[in-house]
Amino acid sequence: MPSRSPIGLRQWIWRAFVQSALIPLVLVEAVLIAVYLLTNNAIRDAHIDYLRQTALTDLQASVGLEARIIDAQLGQVTAATELFRSLTGRALLDQPSACACPPALALNAAGVRYSPRDEGGAAAFYSGSTPPARQDLDKVNRLRSLDPLMMELKARFPLIASLYFNSWDSYNHIYPWFSTPDQYPNDMVIPDYNFYYLADAEHNPKRGVVWTDVYLDPAGHGWMMSAIAPVYRGDFLEGVSGIDITVSGILQQIAQLHVPWDGYAMLVSRDLGIMALPGPGERDFGLAELTEHSYEEAVRREIFKPEDFKLQQRAETRELAAAIEGQPVGVRRLVLGGRPQLVAWTTIDQTGWHLLAVVDEAQMFAQTNALASRYQQIGYLLIAGLLLFYLGFFAFMWRRARRLSDSLRAPIAGVSQMLDEIGQGRWQPAPVTSSIRELDDMARHTLSIGSQLQSSETRRWQTQRRLELVLESATESLWEFDLQSGLLQLRGRLPGRFGLPAGQLTGEQFRQRIHPEDLPRALAQLKLVRDGVTQRYDVEYRFADALGQYHWLLSRGRVLEHDAQTGLPWVLAGTHVDIDALKQADAELRAATAQAQAANEAKTRLLSGISHELRTPLNAILGFAQLMRMDCNDESQSEAAEYLDEILLASRHLNQMLGDVLEWSGLQSERQTLELRPVAVAGLLRECAELVSLEVRQRNLRLEVQLPPDALQVLAEPRRLRQVLLNLLSNALKYNVPDGCVMLRAESAGNRVRLIVEDTGLGIDPQQQDQVFEPFQRLGRENSMIQGTGIGLSLCLEFARQMNGQMGLHSEPGVGSRFWIELEQVPTPVAG
Repeated sequence: MPSRSPIGLRQWIWRAFVQSALIPLVLVEAVLIAVYLLTNNAIRDAHIDYLRQTALTDLQASVGLEARIIDAQLGQVTAATELFRSLTGRALLDQPSACACPPALALNAAGVRYSPRDEGGAAAFYSGSTPPARQDLDKVNRLRSLDPLMMELKARFPLIASLYFNSWDSYNHIYPWFSTPDQYPNDMVIPDYNFYYLADAEHNPKRGVVWTDVYLDPAGHGWMMSAIAPVYRGDFLEGVSGIDITVSGILQQIAQLHVPWDGYAMLVSRDLGIMALPGPGERDFGLAELTEHSYEEAVRREIFKPEDFKLQQRAETRELAAAIEGQPVGVRRLVLGGRPQLVAWTTIDQTGWHLLAVVDEAQMFAQTNALASRYQQIGYLLIAGLLLFYLGFFAFMWRRARRLSDSLRAPIAGVSQMLDEIGQGRWQPAPVTSSIRELDDMARHTLSIGSQLQSSETRRWQTQRRLELVLESATESLWEFDLQSGLLQLRGRLPGRFGLPAGQLTGEQFRQRIHPEDLPRALAQLKLVRDGVTQRYDVEYRFADALGQYHWLLSRGRVLEHDAQTGLPWVLAGTHVDIDALKQADAELRAATAQAQAANEAKTRLLSGISHELRTPLNAILGFAQLMRMDCNDESQSEAAEYLDEILLASRHLNQMLGDVLEWSGLQSERQTLELRPVAVAGLLRECAELVSLEVRQRNLRLEVQLPPDALQVLAEPRRLRQVLLNLLSNALKYNVPDGCVMLRAESAGNRVRLIVEDTGLGIDPQQQDQVFEPFQRLGRENSMIQGTGIGLSLCLEFARQMNGQMGLHSEPGVGSRFWIELEQVPTPVAG
């Protein structure tokens, strides 16, 4: 590809400005505009979403406030019901006043006793299902005392439509008065009705106030709901007191609620049935309150709201019903009456009913949508202003570019000349000055660079020289091997010392000098480097000099370069180090080690042989001495008996010493492998205590044994562990004081167990404690009356190590000593 001809500075600046400034700025402008539009839309959408969320929050807060108002009103009705129930129970228990006139009741042919006219009080209705002879007129008389209370509650609370008491024997005392025979069936059984069994013990065990669902009032008040409370005499349900609230009254209260954005409120029961629905809601839901009905049929059938009034039964409100069941408060969007609506709901604590506020979504977000349109207009205006700004900016930059090209040409040419002279080795060229501070600083910096390069070049040459001297003194040579051409370059003393061609030779020429036994190892290491398995080359081999004598060399190196295409190693470099002296010293050390091992084995064999040779005559001495001692029973031979006892004691001591020496030499000559298995600690301690009990009594000492739980086990060889404990107990008895004490116990910590032998004897000097476990070491008691060989503790330590354990001690002179062996604990199986 032909190279382009150079261009002038001004032309280059113009071209650079067009290519690097104008076009990118136009692209940046386009990107900025796009980003602005997207950002503006995102901000606008976020703002609108915030406003929408705020509106939804306000809607939710509004419905919550209204729900609390209704909850407070229903709470008042609940309190009034509780008061009415309490006074009803008291009236049933009180005796009627003597001056009170019995009520003027009529009796029809069906056996119904009722109040025939309005006397300003409550109406009475005694159903014919209770025969007239069994009708309780005293109860009717007692309940007349409630009429003032019922009148007062009706007057005080506008929501109350009627108050009543229904007894177990189908007596109904209800205010205000109406012609009950015209509304009630003559044979009605009051306990069979919904409001009655909702108050019984099965459905209302707490005997509190409960609210019924919406039903058609048999008294002629239309759709209503009741707050009812049971009246008990002891555990007998005497009857039910109740207060009726009409749906129309609730609708009037709901109509007075302030729902923003011209919305409306509605009331839904616990089972999501519509209890109160205003006129706009009837249009949206396509429903109407039932106004035409037969009261007698209503009473007999207990007519409740139809299934169409159930939210979960309507397709358009089924999801809303599921949402209301899932959470007590919330907001949801749905389509009602062909328009998108927002429905916010909350739960009334008193009754578990749900108050819903329904708002037209378009009306609710009308102002928000207008604000969004306003934001979009502002965005377009900002984009137009931004375009005008960049046009002005481009014009300004065009004028500045021309002035810049004129100011830069001469100083840049001068600096270029200075750099050219520095590149040619003239470190201090003539300086260039400029009116532009940055270019003037560049010229001075160029001079400084020349000085630094001059100083660096001097230090580099000195450092290289020192490095070459250090490498030449520390190594035989530096080498570099080309893996593709197979050429090896050597620098240093090795070519002259070994008679090799100076400088460069082939790899085959170098390998001819390597010892044949070492050559495969060197080639194998080189193959690993060639295949890319390792990046380092490290091998020892014998190398022949000019006279054919071999010397050990250590060759170490690493890969310096890789093939750009295959990635495999290309150049390998490293050093040769003469290790002939190290190899010779290593061989001498190996020979000395082998000689020491042979001497140690010879010593062991000698000890074993001497012990065997001494045991034969010693057994004869011990046997004859025992026979002679058996014949010395007379008092005349007491002196001879004492001499024989001494002979027997010395023979036994010598025999024990020979046994320990034989066992020690056996351990030293051939390491035995013990078969480890679980050993019960408690049984072992008990057995060892019994074996030394006779000696304890003979020495007038005390032996205390603290047995661990029977389940505690250690991993050991039983015979050797018993031998270790008996040795420790024997030492504790021999080196104790008169009337002293020996303690045998066990301690467990984690997965390790310590078997401890503790005495109150002479103790061991701290300076001598390090020598306790050394063989043939008695710590200065060789000439004492206490017999011993000095091998027992060494054998104990060796046995402990073979059982994967360890031994230790703690001793204080004049206080006593504590020896222990620590072994691995066998895990206790867990009961299933």
